[in-house]
Amino acid sequence: MLWVLVALVLAAVPAFTDAGWPTFLALTAALGVASLALHGGTRWAGVLLGPLGIWSHFPRSLPWAVGALRGQSYPARAKVLPVLKAVLVAAVLLGVFGALFASADAAVADLLDGLTPSTDLGKLTPRIVLFVIGLVVALGAAHTAAAPRRWDRLPVKPGRERGRTEWAVPMVALNLLFGAFVAIQAVVFFGGYEAVMSKPGLIPAEYARQGFWQLLWVTVLTLVVVALAQHWAPRSTPADRLLSKSLIGLLCALTLVVVASAYYRMQRYVETFGLTRLRISVTAVEVWLGVVLLLVLVGVLLGARRCLPRAVVLSAVVGVAVFGLIRPDALIAEQNVARSEHGTIDVDYLRDLSADAAPALDRLTGDRRTCALQRISASLAGSDRSWYVTSLAEARAAEILRDRPVLMDRGEACARVRGH
Repeated sequence: MLWVLVALVLAAVPAFTDAGWPTFLALTAALGVASLALHGGTRWAGVLLGPLGIWSHFPRSLPWAVGALRGQSYPARAKVLPVLKAVLVAAVLLGVFGALFASADAAVADLLDGLTPSTDLGKLTPRIVLFVIGLVVALGAAHTAAAPRRWDRLPVKPGRERGRTEWAVPMVALNLLFGAFVAIQAVVFFGGYEAVMSKPGLIPAEYARQGFWQLLWVTVLTLVVVALAQHWAPRSTPADRLLSKSLIGLLCALTLVVVASAYYRMQRYVETFGLTRLRISVTAVEVWLGVVLLLVLVGVLLGARRCLPRAVVLSAVVGVAVFGLIRPDALIAEQNVARSEHGTIDVDYLRDLSADAAPALDRLTGDRRTCALQRISASLAGSDRSWYVTSLAEARAAEILRDRPVLMDRGEACARVRGH
């Protein structure tokens, strides 16, 4: 039931945001969570393969559905089938002769034009494509529910237990290295920052940026090391289990400090150069990796490893849902507009954001506002979509631009902004 609820929340993200990239992540995650809900799974094999399992059901779902329909008996078939054939023949005859009469007489053409519903082929084609995709997904889900694969039943052999010395020496060395890095970070943070900044050519933003990606990879590789260390850990005696728990737990705790350092560095860099889609995305990934490390640490210390696979997947999909619901484009615009009050602003970048950014960009003045909102205004003016495919962000942006319209000047306002 929990996975179904999470899938529904993920599927609701497009109703709140206009940005395509969080929407794509949310819908992809919703499909994966729905697949996991249908397959079930509590072990790593189940929670990792479960979200992908529905894809293997798509090719077989249509033959399965056709075979099921053919196997059913319909008592009213003898009465309904002749009626359907008669309606089809009548429709063909009316279409052919109606077209001939309409081309022969203008009055008949006007009458038939009023009686015939207007059809825009440009809109009909994508709707047909979406209908087919929805049908395939629905049939795949039905086939999955009828015959789910139990990935938890895959045999997974436990890792060969290593000797205490063979296992502990690399772990102790790695913990010492991490401890040294954490100690240096503490010295820099609490008193040595000025000494580091005294190096020629090194500015605070450059210092913050130079190590973020390396620390991100450190976090990822640490999770791999923890998984392998747990797989090969000595566990024959209580002393072995205490040793492995202590060293793995210490490594996770030290890595959490690395995550905090990476997050701090990115925040310093964003304060100087502004928030972008890439920066907010990698920050979100780093925060999620920190959550995973915290879950691993709790699982190791409390011995709750059976819940760890589901907890990790749940943290990932909840993170995707939150990422979409907070509307990252709106946060990017908000942070950059706030920075513009005391510094510069990259309007050329902000004008490519989605309608989520409109409320923040509306606070700009003069040519900056005109340049930043022109593309959003043109996109909303050129889209004739029904209410059920319009997000709340688009509705809010349309309301703002209706109250304070933007002058479409073929880029003259943007040229003046660049000139300044």
